[in-house]
Amino acid sequence: MLQLTPHHRLLLAVNPVDFRKGIDSLIALCQQHLNEDAYSGTIFVFTNKRRIAVKLLVYDGQGFWLCMKRFSQGQLKWWPKADTYTYTLNAQALQVLLYQGHPQRAAMSDDWKPVVAQ
Repeated sequence: MLQLTPHHRLLLAVNPVDFRKGIDSLIALCQQHLNEDAYSGTIFVFTNKRRIAVKLLVYDGQGFWLCMKRFSQGQLKWWPKADTYTYTLNAQALQVLLYQGHPQRAAMSDDWKPVVAQ
């Protein structure tokens, strides 16, 4: 089962991807174009040119998960600009994005609170 938690490292691949690509092609893209280890447990998030769908790729220690969500209406409201190859975000921001929201405009608390000795 795939879960999104604050422990996960999440990377958006900023440039759109041909959604005919499968697991092996996306692994190659992660390693060759994004300079990232696809076997690291990082959750990679891709979108297509029209931004009407997203794919998530992650290695869980035994194999790869490839999940796709195609929106029944509309398209993504937000996606980072193409001035970098990747964009880091947290699990909460990805949830907002998957519900077609704007993660930078959502009022979310921090993932972690510091522990203060008393």
